[in-house]
Amino acid sequence: MIDAAVRATVQAAMREDGPLLLLTGAGISAESGIPTFRGPEGYWTVGSRHYHPQELATAEAFGRMPREVWRWYLYRRAVCRAAAPNPGHLALVELERRLGDRFVLVTQNVDGLHLRAGNSRERTLQIHGNIDFMRCAAACSTALYPVPDEPVVRERDTPLDDAAFAALRCPRCGRPSRPHVLWFDEVYDEPLFHAASALGHARDAALLVVVGTAGATNLPLSIGAAVARAGRPVIDINPEPNPFAELAARTGGAWLRAAAGEALPQLLPLLS
Repeated sequence: MIDAAVRATVQAAMREDGPLLLLTGAGISAESGIPTFRGPEGYWTVGSRHYHPQELATAEAFGRMPREVWRWYLYRRAVCRAAAPNPGHLALVELERRLGDRFVLVTQNVDGLHLRAGNSRERTLQIHGNIDFMRCAAACSTALYPVPDEPVVRERDTPLDDAAFAALRCPRCGRPSRPHVLWFDEVYDEPLFHAASALGHARDAALLVVVGTAGATNLPLSIGAAVARAGRPVIDINPEPNPFAELAARTGGAWLRAAAGEALPQLLPLLS
């Protein structure tokens, strides 16, 4: 998998100035047993209606049925909290330890596994948010607060009673809170989702390593395009064809058709 051409590309890139930029998606989390919530596991029943994740993960849905949206996110959070970091996550922790400020991790995943594995919040840009945090739904500030330990929704039919729902309030102003995630009817920004910072790192990167993402959202694709425009290579780690594999071919990089837990530990000596 790591042949002489890949080795030469990575080693040459690492001799250049600029950060090593990692971009991770759902594939690395799937190796920890977290299902893709756009698939069958993501559907949610309210009364007699079945909702697709793209219908629930919206500000519009939260405005209509905040209790049900919170119940769905609390269930998702319980699934994520039951998962453990895998060898791919741990390789990125070791890579940050070795590279220090040259390491930048951009993740689309909201499960918090990178932070739980040991990556720092300072060098981890969570561009879609983090399911372990909430913020004021009325936007009294951009402050993030940990989701309370209670209530926990471990089963799909677990109700969210009045007392449990009342606990999900902004500690600053007392009004309702919302999950700290980027919803489908919202846009990327810098204060909450670090969009400008992610693009800035992409323009300066010596090398982009993409791990387990299909490129279904526009900021990750813009990150890849910015690296390509700067003339720097892309290494794509993904068992399935995706836009980043094509970008890797165009930039003199490589597509490694492998899982993160297999490829990242093998790349680690070359990236540090």
